[in-house]
Amino acid sequence: MSLIEKLTPEQEALIPVYREKWRKIALSTEKINKKKAVKSVNKAYALNDLAKPEIIFVDSPSAISLIRFNVWIEPRGELDNYLSSQFHNQLEKSLWNKISVKLFCAINIDHKILIDLYSSLEYSIVQKRFKVDGYNNFDPKYWLASSCLFDFCISVLNCAYPARHLQAMQDVAEYCGLIFCSESLVVICERPTKISFDNQNRLHAEGEPAIEFTDGYSLYSYHGVTLPEKYGKIHPQQWQAEWLLTEENAELRRVLIQGIGYARICQELQAIELDTWHEYTLLEIDNNVDIEPIFLLKMTCPSTSFIHALRVPPSMNSACEAIRWVNWGVDPEEFSVQT
Repeated sequence: MSLIEKLTPEQEALIPVYREKWRKIALSTEKINKKKAVKSVNKAYALNDLAKPEIIFVDSPSAISLIRFNVWIEPRGELDNYLSSQFHNQLEKSLWNKISVKLFCAINIDHKILIDLYSSLEYSIVQKRFKVDGYNNFDPKYWLASSCLFDFCISVLNCAYPARHLQAMQDVAEYCGLIFCSESLVVICERPTKISFDNQNRLHAEGEPAIEFTDGYSLYSYHGVTLPEKYGKIHPQQWQAEWLLTEENAELRRVLIQGIGYARICQELQAIELDTWHEYTLLEIDNNVDIEPIFLLKMTCPSTSFIHALRVPPSMNSACEAIRWVNWGVDPEEFSVQT
């Protein structure tokens, strides 16, 4: 059998179609169909030569920690690896890598928040509740991404495949949300009732949860950065610049600076004026707000009196030097003539 070496233009055009199909599944907020979920889990366990487990459904990840697992099955990804090898052997290596990036990796990025949530809970359960006990099993948190890749290989590239194994993987991926497994017990977490993103597909909401479950368990996020509730439940327009003085986490300080804006920070933290040139002022915030000192170039619009503020390197010694840096080396005198 000859290897498939490249995609036709028609096949290339179908990549976004399959990516969108599985992205909708990955980010679904529909309630889990429990009958289909139970059937899919039992089928997957049978393929691993395991008896039917007890299956418990919970409303949110917060309930996972209340469940006692007796013996943890260490996820080794045998089913995923087995199926990957079946398709990989039919495609030239560079083509396999290409479609893996465009399908598997793309879905993982879309599904990142749930994968991260799964991983952190999984780690917590394994480390705190019981000793890890090695056992051949599957690792279903990546099965959505794998299912997207395999679906394309079968439907578009006409690859041969082991039907029983593939169907077991795709059913668990499609019908179960977050899933945690032991030898005799499976806990399936209900899907979120709400997931919100910004225009770059990063988890994001302002003044409300970005992801929420039916029992009220929530996560707050600002352009992909997870926020503590004390910040997340308040709209960025109401964030206070003084919070920067006590926030120790550098990433959260960066998010606060982004949300508050330098103009408000200047006003609320009483920035020190270092130099002026026409309507421009070089300012320094004399507080331990960020990792390095904050120097700002402030411009007051003559017609509207609206303040614009842009951060510049702390090596700036004058307003003119800061203006030159902002304008890619153009001298402010020359810039004003050009304007």
